Amino acid sequence: MELHQCINFLLSTAQNTVFQYFNQKLSQYNITPAQYGVLNCLWEHGELTPKQIGEFLVLEASSISGILERMQKNNLIERNIHPNNRRTIVVTTTEQADDIRHNIEEIVSEMNHKFLSFLSEDERHLFTQILQKIIHIPK
Repeated sequence: MELHQCINFLLSTAQNTVFQYFNQKLSQYNITPAQYGVLNCLWEHGELTPKQIGEFLVLEASSISGILERMQKNNLIERNIHPNNRRTIVVTTTEQADDIRHNIEEIVSEMNHKFLSFLSEDERHLFTQILQKIIHIPK
């Protein structure tokens, strides 16, 4: 099979192109694309456990733990013991993270426009549906 027909090559190359662009845009806020994913979950859903964040982002617990540790050091999140269950940690955004939310969301919107504007509305919808199907193929 020709390399340019291999789905892994195509998805990896496309993902790397978008990732590098996104990473560069977020760098002015000292945030990585993975950290944006965490912030987005918290902005959309409020207080969450690390396990819930991992489920939303489809990441292993060990990956989430490292991301959260770096975010806490950068004062983007707080991790606290749940008041009703001392064995449960809950994660929330800090005021510093909330203050940059609008700017980060503008970056995401601009990035989506840059990489999807050449597609028609129907193509964009189909493209995201196909990616969702690939993401949710049983392992």
